[in-house]
Amino acid sequence: MPDQPLTRTIPTDPTGIDAAFAALLDADHGDPFAVLGPHVVDGRLEIRAIVPGAAQVRVVDAATGAVATELGRRHPDGAFAGAVPGRDRPFAYRLRVDWGNGQEGEFDDAYCFPPVLGDLDVHLLAEGNHLRAWEHLGAHPRTVEGVGGVAFAVWAPNARKVSVVGDFDAWDGRRLPMRLRHGAGVWELFVPGLGPGARYKFEIKGPGGEMLPLKADPVAFRAERTPATASVVAAPPRHEWQDGAWMAGRAATDWRSAPVSIYEVHLPSWKRGDGNRYLSYRELAEDLVAHVVEMGFTHVELLPITEYPFDGSWGYQPTGLYAPTSRMGDPDDLRAFVDACHRAGVGVLTDWVPGHFPADAHGLARFDGTHLYEHADPRQGFHQDWNTLIYNYGRPEVTNFLLGSGLYWLDAFHVDGLRVDAVASMLYLDYSRKAGEWVANRFGGNENLEAIAFLRRMNELAYGRHPGVMTVAEESTAWPAVSRPVYLGGLGFGFKWNMGWMHDTLRFIGKDPIHRRYHHHDLTFGLLYAFSENFVLPLSHDEVVHGKGSLWGRMPGDPSQKAANLRAYLAFMWTHPGKKLLFMGGEFGQEREWDHDRSLDWHLLDDPLHEGVRRAVRDLNRLYRSVPALHELDCEPAGFEWIEANDSDSSVLAFLRRGRDGRGLAVVVVNFTPLPRTGYRVGVPEAGRYVERFNSDAALYGGSDVGNGGGAEATDRPHHGRPFSLDLVLPPLGALVLEREG
Repeated sequence: MPDQPLTRTIPTDPTGIDAAFAALLDADHGDPFAVLGPHVVDGRLEIRAIVPGAAQVRVVDAATGAVATELGRRHPDGAFAGAVPGRDRPFAYRLRVDWGNGQEGEFDDAYCFPPVLGDLDVHLLAEGNHLRAWEHLGAHPRTVEGVGGVAFAVWAPNARKVSVVGDFDAWDGRRLPMRLRHGAGVWELFVPGLGPGARYKFEIKGPGGEMLPLKADPVAFRAERTPATASVVAAPPRHEWQDGAWMAGRAATDWRSAPVSIYEVHLPSWKRGDGNRYLSYRELAEDLVAHVVEMGFTHVELLPITEYPFDGSWGYQPTGLYAPTSRMGDPDDLRAFVDACHRAGVGVLTDWVPGHFPADAHGLARFDGTHLYEHADPRQGFHQDWNTLIYNYGRPEVTNFLLGSGLYWLDAFHVDGLRVDAVASMLYLDYSRKAGEWVANRFGGNENLEAIAFLRRMNELAYGRHPGVMTVAEESTAWPAVSRPVYLGGLGFGFKWNMGWMHDTLRFIGKDPIHRRYHHHDLTFGLLYAFSENFVLPLSHDEVVHGKGSLWGRMPGDPSQKAANLRAYLAFMWTHPGKKLLFMGGEFGQEREWDHDRSLDWHLLDDPLHEGVRRAVRDLNRLYRSVPALHELDCEPAGFEWIEANDSDSSVLAFLRRGRDGRGLAVVVVNFTPLPRTGYRVGVPEAGRYVERFNSDAALYGGSDVGNGGGAEATDRPHHGRPFSLDLVLPPLGALVLEREG
């Protein structure tokens, strides 16, 4: 069905016009432009408007300011119409309204402006293949025919009527009903006189005639601060990026062979200001970035910053996939934070949640009165674990909405990667469901074929359009080839979280040292599959909540032993194959469990034991980045060799790390008991001096300073099947990293 032209000749039957006015006022007319605005009727120009509450409405010539005519009341609820003497075609005019209380207002008529969406945009939106749809959907300040205002557009194909409402029209859905572009199911309207900062929602009448709760804009770029839920018109970006050097270097980086050490951060609770207030994005650009640089992390990973209503969800139940949360500032404030990270040499990843969404009334649930974004069948559309709704990945417009969100963050905010939450829940139709609670795919299997296709497409687009980014999957099962390219049959992610390594090693380190000999291979099992994917070793936020306690709290012993255990465990992690991720607070031994409503306990750094943990993590990051053998082959079996994997009686592990093309050789030995061990012989492949580059028991870190006087000389005494060996002193609950000189 073609879109209606702006002006047309219509019947003069006043009853028909009055019926149309009544339908519009009753929110039961799908084409407001057929009734409102300028119309040529029998060779004369007639102007019609709906202004509820107005006592008088006059038409004013925009060029001269002279009154052209007064409109007559056609409906008691505020419909007005009238001919303009001497006019037979549209002209630029404004409406002057007397509100009957001594106040007057004057504004441009939204119904005298042309459509804001072009035919190509309508075609691509209908096709579900508009990869920059955010440039057209949502709310965009712009100038149309010389008049400033905001262009609104929203996808609601099954609605009978959609209006944009806000403070500007007293939240009255009769005032600004929108035009339907039938080909795409998108409703649009240019509202003159509006600008950034205007609050708005959409009033939608469903296909059955029911009025829905007011809906926030799915493609809003700003939102009100919770608990308020309105969308906010965002200003066009004003930030001038200064990260050109970073972006160019990023595009040339192979992250598989580069050091990647990620500091995972929940921005609202990393540090609080006076009165427990949130720090702003710009304050974080100073304090957080300085901390990350000092600690030597290569990246920060932000828990979801897409707008979310409930603080306790930590952002994992988002309602605005295009809007940075307003808790810390506006979109340009976030751009300034990312820019500051880049200028300091720090990459920025953000958690992204395309797997589910909350059922809040103002959100996506039954958005146009139908199951538009979610599956209608609760066996496919309802997530039992989180009481959330699951996207319908088989609908092109829905996947286009999600793909656009991912690309928007990479494009508009220069983020360096997306960590995709809860991938396993997307891949399996029977995820966390019992028999009879799920629907098989067309082949009878439990794989979600549409979600698989979506994830592959997402990864292809991310890597194809933004060289040097990384995508990371939180995938907790043994799904094959998660981090293999799509053209090789994989899902296309760059990396995958190694959840098995995390569970096994945390189980081991929580044991009293006297019992660790019986759980020794919790530490070695991960090497059986360590190179099946490109792994990130995660000690994430999920491990310090819900009664699990903190990393510090998991360590056995008195405070000194807890600190030593934690330093040795983190050293084992930093030298183990795989990229690194540590949740905030872990770097200094946060004692209590993480609380999203409070700052981390930075005062603990006054305690030498906690300050020692911080120094150890700082130096591990510096070591990891400076020693090629510790990062170049993180994802390749050629970069790792066991020296001693089976000394369970002593709870000692020893292994080699190698650099690419044989460059560099590092020896790692970890003693997970509180007994120092002298004369512990370790076989090595080459003669020479091995410099002690790191000792977790150093006095600098609060340890007992047991070590090897700076290094050891390899003798030609064969051991562990190698022609040379080192005679070492192993510190209690300590880790050594030795690098061969030359």
